[in-house]
Amino acid sequence: MRQLVRILDGNVFALSEDNGDMIFSHGGPSGFYAFDTRFLSNWRLSLDGEPLHPLAVHEPNYYEIRFFLVPGHPTHYVDAKVSVIRDRWMSDSSFNERLTVLNHTGTPVDHVVRIDADSDFAPVYQVLWPHPSAVRGYREVSERSLRLGCRRERFHRVTDIISDEPAEFDEHGVTFRIRLDRQGRWSTTLQVQTSVLRPDGSNALDKLRRPTGRPAPRLRDDLSRWVADAPRLHCDWEPLTMTYRRGLEDLAGLRFSPLALPRETMFAAGLPWSATIIGRDSLVTCFQTLPFMPRLALTTLRILAMSQGTVLDDFRDEEPGKILNEIRYGEMSAFEERPQSPYYGGADVTPLFVVLLDEYERWTGDAGLVRELEDAARAALRWIDEYGDLRGDGYVWYQTRNEQTGAQNHCWKDSPEAICYADGRLPGLPRATCELQGYAYDAKRRGARLARRFWGDPAYADRLEREAEELKQRFNRDFWINDGGYFALALGPDGDRVDALASNMGHLLWSGIVTPDRAGPVAAHLLGPRLFSGWGVRTLAERQYRYNPLGYHVGTVWPFDNSLIAAGLRRYGFHTEAGRIAESIIEAAHHFDGRMPESFAGYDRDLTRYPVPYPAANSPQASATGATFLLLRTLLGLQPEGEHLVVQPAVPHRFGRIELLDIVGRWGRKDAIGNARVGRS
Repeated sequence: MRQLVRILDGNVFALSEDNGDMIFSHGGPSGFYAFDTRFLSNWRLSLDGEPLHPLAVHEPNYYEIRFFLVPGHPTHYVDAKVSVIRDRWMSDSSFNERLTVLNHTGTPVDHVVRIDADSDFAPVYQVLWPHPSAVRGYREVSERSLRLGCRRERFHRVTDIISDEPAEFDEHGVTFRIRLDRQGRWSTTLQVQTSVLRPDGSNALDKLRRPTGRPAPRLRDDLSRWVADAPRLHCDWEPLTMTYRRGLEDLAGLRFSPLALPRETMFAAGLPWSATIIGRDSLVTCFQTLPFMPRLALTTLRILAMSQGTVLDDFRDEEPGKILNEIRYGEMSAFEERPQSPYYGGADVTPLFVVLLDEYERWTGDAGLVRELEDAARAALRWIDEYGDLRGDGYVWYQTRNEQTGAQNHCWKDSPEAICYADGRLPGLPRATCELQGYAYDAKRRGARLARRFWGDPAYADRLEREAEELKQRFNRDFWINDGGYFALALGPDGDRVDALASNMGHLLWSGIVTPDRAGPVAAHLLGPRLFSGWGVRTLAERQYRYNPLGYHVGTVWPFDNSLIAAGLRRYGFHTEAGRIAESIIEAAHHFDGRMPESFAGYDRDLTRYPVPYPAANSPQASATGATFLLLRTLLGLQPEGEHLVVQPAVPHRFGRIELLDIVGRWGRKDAIGNARVGRS
């Protein structure tokens, strides 16, 4: 994954080797993707039958790349007589590739340029976990194009390869036979177009296309406007400045237009495995970035409200009022081999929807959206009590309705072994993880504010506040492990405490459900040697049976997780501890060239001296990228209070001076400045 070169435009992206070739391998993600389907699984360039070797790769922006290539494997003993420049850029749900061949000799030469092409039309999940497909492929060759297609009943996907120069197309690719003058050059542009065909032959993706396409210059202008609209950052510590700029560009690249609102944009969750709507990631990323790009929160809230659950559907884990967790568009979803179109298997998404709606209004003053989504928010709050509370004890539990293909864990740590006892046992179902209770508490408190101020329902507000306080008292009694001084990861089906020491309790500080007397011990654990690696807080503590520094949710470090933990520590007055997490995560990102990966290994810093990548992490990933923005907000102590922006900086010495200018909100635009000499605590 880390070696693959990538370009993207939202949920359309290409992953290739460093010479630009996409090489098929079982379980390998190389290829060109759009809307959850791999439209090219093989795309190989050769010159006179030889593969090409990269001299340099230039990545000026997220949507374009240039490869400088020569035949074979060059050495310093032999000068190349010919070279190739391979330019690639995105354009709507397709990509273009311009090939330029340069003759470096004093005589005319003939060359054969060949592109081998193929597509398996595999859904993203089938790439990750291969299984037999029922689609039937076909190929159609014409004088100027090659069509690769697949059909299965009404499911019809097409890849069209078109050249602007005369070429010899066959079922397996395209060949150019060219003659170059002395010191001459030749070029052609290939366009790879994607189609999701309806039974009437129309392309479902046409509604997303701009009238004149979306070539690189348009994307370049769009990126310039995106960066110019965001607050400007100046910091004495260069890693923060670099990570902030890279984060702006990565989030720009992850924007895509959902089919339901084709003229609006929201964030795809991450490349390559999550380049779609993931409700949890969308809500968290929008929360993280509200002071920087609030418009995407509006689109996200509307999209999720439009697809809110209305019925009981066991296959999709749908329930009335529940907010969806995932939408997929590939073959497996279309034929209900996986419940992903849409899928509601996330117990945390629904309370987070209310949390974001309230936070969005606090920053923007957009009371109109709060009133527009009143019914959706009320339905979400009802879900917490009616369907989330499976056992009638006031807690949010989860248990999949779809026992065949549904997810086992409906929390953010959704891998099968993530919710475990300290001794490694896995609890039965249902389960009530600790952070779900914090989210529900926060949702009720925020729902009360909305009901009192915008919905004209003070009685409902009083009830929600009373329920939130009762939940807080009950939670601090039932989840607290006295002899360990920390909160249990979850309650098991018998009501016993699942006693693993894990990062989830940091989210409790973020939500505010922790009583003040227990915040100190929680903070001590989070920054203690078992959970804190030196690069960030691990998902699971050392000396737990299932701890693995390379385990997806049982020992790795997740930037998004750490950003919420840091915000929670700051909320309870642990400024130094919050700053320590911010510093460690930003420094780790610096080792990844400023790009926050979804997760990285939980090895002790003293052991590795640099952060070790998690091999299958999404990168870029939206909520990981958003971590930089929430950490910056935490360091500067940014909070909306009525029509004013409150700034209370607590900046670690290493950052020096931080200036964040033109912070957008209901106050217009304001500046925030934090100086380590003044704001350190």
